[in-house]
Amino acid sequence: MKKTAVALAILTASVAAPVWADVTINGFASIKAGMTTGSDESLYGYDKDIDFKNESLFALQIKSDLGEKLSITGQLVGRGSKDFDVGFEWAFLTYQLADNMHINAGRLRTPFFKFSDFKDVGYAYDWLRVPQGVYGLGFDNIEGISFYRTAQLGSVESTLQVVAGGYDGKATISGVEVDAEIKNILGLSWELTQGNLSGRAAYLVGKMTAAAEQVSLAPNFTIGNLFTTLNSIGRNDIVKSVDIQREDGSFLGLGLAYDDGDWILVSEYTKVKVKDTFIADQNNYYVSVGKRFNSFTPYLSYEVEDNNSRDQIYLPYQGVLPPQLLVPLQGLVRTQERDAKTWNLGLRYDFHPAAAFKAQYSSEKNDTTGQRAGVVAVGVDLVF
Repeated sequence: MKKTAVALAILTASVAAPVWADVTINGFASIKAGMTTGSDESLYGYDKDIDFKNESLFALQIKSDLGEKLSITGQLVGRGSKDFDVGFEWAFLTYQLADNMHINAGRLRTPFFKFSDFKDVGYAYDWLRVPQGVYGLGFDNIEGISFYRTAQLGSVESTLQVVAGGYDGKATISGVEVDAEIKNILGLSWELTQGNLSGRAAYLVGKMTAAAEQVSLAPNFTIGNLFTTLNSIGRNDIVKSVDIQREDGSFLGLGLAYDDGDWILVSEYTKVKVKDTFIADQNNYYVSVGKRFNSFTPYLSYEVEDNNSRDQIYLPYQGVLPPQLLVPLQGLVRTQERDAKTWNLGLRYDFHPAAAFKAQYSSEKNDTTGQRAGVVAVGVDLVF
C-alpha cells in the first residue's frame, strides 16, 4: 500500500490528487515461458521456440477513496503478447449504496466466468492459465454499469451482479482480427456458497455486429466479395443468414466448485450463440481436480470444445448455387467447426507468501482437423 505522492509518481500523472484522497496501489505479475512439444505445432501462442513473452504480464491496480461512499479504480496492464504496451483494462467509479450493495460505472470486467475478475491474476488459481476452451471467448470488458449485492440466505451466502453496457473492440473471425461491436448488453450472474461448495450461473444477451467482410476465403476472394456477388444475383437471403449485423447473441455460463482446504474441484460449462450468422454454436466445458500437499498442489483438468458449424446455411443450396459461390460459402461456414479435447497436467508450488511457481503440460487433440499439439510451460505468478 502506498500513499498519494508515490502513486502519482508511478503513474506520472500531471494533476495532483485532492489532499483527502486515500490512494492504494496493488499489483500482480506473471513471468512465463513455454514451447510446443513438436516442431510443426502451435498452441496458445507458442511454437517450437521457447518464448518468454507470450503469456507474461505486469499490472497495477490503483484505487482512490474519495470519501462520501465514492471511490475510483483503475487497472493498468502490460502484456508480453502486445510488447508490454500498457493500457487501462479497468477504469470505473464505485458508489457504496449500503454495506452489502454498490454500483460500478465505467470500463468493467464482464462477469462471464467464475474467475472473470481474476482471470489475469494467475496467483488466484492453481492452473498456469485458465481453461482456454471456456475462457477464450474473445473479450473480457464492457463499458457500462453494474449493480452488486451480497446477502445471507440462511446458511447460504449469495452474490448477485447485474450488468448493462456495450463493447467496441476486436473479435477474431476465422483467425483474423476484425472490428466488432456489441450493443445493449444486459446480463446477470448469481453465485451461492454454502460451506465448501459453491454454484454459479450467468446469463447475458446483446446485439452483435462485426466487420468480417475483409476476411479472406481464398486468394483474392474475401467474405465481402462473396456477399457482393450473392446480392448481385438476388440471393440477399443467404447474405442475411450469414452476415453479422446487429444479430442477437446470448451467453449462458454454469459453474460448480468444491474446496475443503485439501481437495479442489472446479467445473464450468458455457453455451454461446449468435443467431442468423455463420458463427458456430459453442458448447464448451472443463473439469478440474487438485490436491494440496502443504505448499504443493498437483492438478489435472480436462477441457472440451464442441463448436457445431451451421451446415443448414449452405445445404439447401447444393446444386442451386454455382460451385464458385457454393464452395466459399461452405468453406466459410465450416471454418467455425471445432471439436477439441485438451488434457492439462500441472503443479503449483507456493514458495513464497506472495508468489507461486507453476509448471503445466497441455495436450490438445483437434478431432475436426485430426491434429494434435502439446505445450510445456513454466512460470511464476505473484501479487504485491
